[in-house]
Amino acid sequence: MARARRPRVPGLLPLLLLLPLCARAAEPVDVLKALQFQAQPDGVRKTMGFCPARRAGMGPDVAYRISRQAQISAPTRQLFPGKFPEDFSIMALVKAKAGSQAFLLSVYDQHGTQQLGVELGRSPVFLYQDQSGRPAPEDYPLFRGISLADGKWHRLALSVRKQSVTLILDCKKKVTRPLPRGPRPVIDTRGITVFGTRILDEEVFQGDIQQLLIAPNPQAAYDYCEHYSPDCHAQPHAPQAQEAQRRPARPEVRDVGQTEQYFDEMEYYEYPDSHGNKEDGSAPLPTLSGGKVEQVPKVERLRGDPWRFGVL
Repeated sequence: MARARRPRVPGLLPLLLLLPLCARAAEPVDVLKALQFQAQPDGVRKTMGFCPARRAGMGPDVAYRISRQAQISAPTRQLFPGKFPEDFSIMALVKAKAGSQAFLLSVYDQHGTQQLGVELGRSPVFLYQDQSGRPAPEDYPLFRGISLADGKWHRLALSVRKQSVTLILDCKKKVTRPLPRGPRPVIDTRGITVFGTRILDEEVFQGDIQQLLIAPNPQAAYDYCEHYSPDCHAQPHAPQAQEAQRRPARPEVRDVGQTEQYFDEMEYYEYPDSHGNKEDGSAPLPTLSGGKVEQVPKVERLRGDPWRFGVL
């Protein structure tokens, strides 16, 4: 009697070949790497980061100190060669100057309209505007009662899922706000991404930043402190962004010059779970299509009622 043949699963091999590509597509974008912070453009220098020491005797984390002179931007397609994810996470390890109020990140479409922004300071604002102009400025999510400009390190994660955005602060505090965008929202990647300000704003981000990641899934924000920015005493799953590849224990230093030399001599490498484009770069703010920038009206907290919105 002939042995029965096991049925063949059609198309199994092509599916297996696609698995690495699917995994790659889920990796976060390392914004600092894509903007070439490691090259230390004007207004950017290396400094001590979140942890003065890590487990197993490793030296300090490394961050970047940003001054008012910094002007850093790049075409958004260098960060997202394809489309910008509909649901996503923005994650940052940041220490803003005490009392400051400025945008950490701004994304503009090809016509110069700001579609995405994260404003740090007292009562942070998440700016989002899809291709149809939704939500309106008065509906931007405001996280009142939270201050990110106290001169301290904060692990900030924003999870954008459908019609809501959740802010997760320092791995504990979670606040969710409605995000009344359209059913199929689109962020244009044919414009530019600006770090630390908005094109027409006088306010600029000043302080230290160690990580800035954008992941194409909303769950990453909830896993930020475990997978991307663990506690100083914890064993990391993988090295942090811009972390030294062979990080020696910090030598004894006697002056600021020696400290800066120590950071300058360290070797850096990219976060293995994040990526940027090979044509990474930063440049002065480029001119957009038509040469005109349309700034989304700024949300102002009106005098007398700090939680009401007014539009400038």
